[in-house]
Amino acid sequence: MTIHFGLTPLLSLIAGIGILVFPRLLNYIVAFYLIIIGITGMTNL
Repeated sequence: MTIHFGLTPLLSLIAGIGILVFPRLLNYIVAFYLIIIGITGMTNL
């Protein structure tokens, strides 16, 4: 049984925990998440 962790689910988990612990950071977490997803999407073109 192999466990494969992708980048997107890991970032989602970290962002979700961060939002629960620090609700004020929601804007920053969402912004960084979207930037990272955009960069990784552009590098896979």
